[in-house]
Amino acid sequence: MLYAIISEDVNDSLERRLSARPDHLARLEMLRDEGRLVLAGPYPAIDSEDPGEAGFTGSLVVAEFDDLESAQAWADADPYMIAGVYAKVTVKPFKKILP
Repeated sequence: MLYAIISEDVNDSLERRLSARPDHLARLEMLRDEGRLVLAGPYPAIDSEDPGEAGFTGSLVVAEFDDLESAQAWADADPYMIAGVYAKVTVKPFKKILP
């Protein structure tokens, strides 16, 4: 089943994000390579593809996991979580309708 992992950053998270980004991306690439990743990306803090120093306010990952517990465990082990980038992470079942 698909799960949405909705993350909200702490204030001024950019430096922490940049530091943990390689490890964070490596985990997402593993999901992609396993054919389990639907989409992933951050929420820019301003209306721009490249928010620069404004940074980001959170992230969204939609991926396939065996169950909610597995999705939550994956989210809890995210390098951004460990580095203190995220203030809050919510994991919910997700049903894709379109496209």
